[in-house]
This record gives sequence, structure tokens and C-alpha cells, in this order.
Amino acid sequence: PPPPPPPPTNPQTKLSPHVLKLRTTSPKFINQALKAQPAAAPTGPYFFYGTLADPSLLAEILGLVDDTPHLRPAHLLGYACKLWGQYPALVEAGPGSVVHGFVYEVRTRADGERLALYETENYRAERCRFKFVEGDGEGGKEEVGYTFRFVGDAEELSEGGFDLGVWLRRMGRR
Repeated sequence: PPPPPPPPTNPQTKLSPHVLKLRTTSPKFINQALKAQPAAAPTGPYFFYGTLADPSLLAEILGLVDDTPHLRPAHLLGYACKLWGQYPALVEAGPGSVVHGFVYEVRTRADGERLALYETENYRAERCRFKFVEGDGEGGKEEVGYTFRFVGDAEELSEGGFDLGVWLRRMGRR
């Protein structure tokens, strides 16, 4: 004999199709943060602390044919660098923390967008205050500009230092 028919459904206990869909969706999908749409790339001084501190790489990214980028030594207070794989990741830190790097003047939105594309969605251009290093003619002067801060998954970061010279050799750029 055939199996008995299912019991009648109570309209008050019937689940909405939306609830059923949520119940069958992977929790990983539900708990993912929405990616913010990138804002228009700002122009002005940018503090670079990693791979962009290499003038030849910066010139290549920006398409500067006969012009070597002018990088001025500076440091950023209140931040520290961790590693995201082989790349440095700038994160907020205590007031005594210092990150050394260079400042470059980004003149056009197109250049800002090229830099943002190079940095990927795991980094975002954010306002910062940096101080020029003594001895470059502007030593000690503070200025407000931008830097690429890591906004990816903090669990993917590890402790460690970034050495631009070593990275350039590994990439076959030196």
C-alpha cells in the first residue's frame, strides 16, 4: 500500500519562502561583511610604507615614462605594520608606534585610482598626519595627507617586518 499522505499544514505554522531560503543559505555567506564601494580616489600627499616606496615600481604603476617620482622621507605616528602574506599592512597602534616611509604628491584622480587598484580592496586610502624626516629641507614639518590602511580580514595578518630590498629581489626587480 502507498504511504499515508502528509498531515495537513497549519497556515499559522507555514514558513515563509524567505525564512526557508535563509535556513538553507551557508552561514559564511550570511556573515560576510558587505564590501564598501570605493570612494573617489583623493589627490594630495600620500604616505607610502611598502612596495610603493620603490620609485621604479611607483613610476611603472603611474605610467611615468621620463619622470622619476620625488619621494620625501617621513614617518607616521600611531600606526604599525604587520604582514598580510608578503605585503606590509598598516594598522592602528599606540601613540608611541612609528612607521617609516616616504611621501609622494598624487596630482590626479586617475593616479589615485591607479594606486588604489594596485593596493586592492584590502587597503583603503585614509587621511593621516605624517611628519617629514629631519634633513630633507622640510624636516619636522607635519602635514595631512593619505595612506593606504589595511581594511581586510585582520585574522589574516601576522607579526613581522617588511624589507623592501628583499621584496624587490624576490620579485626579480633588482
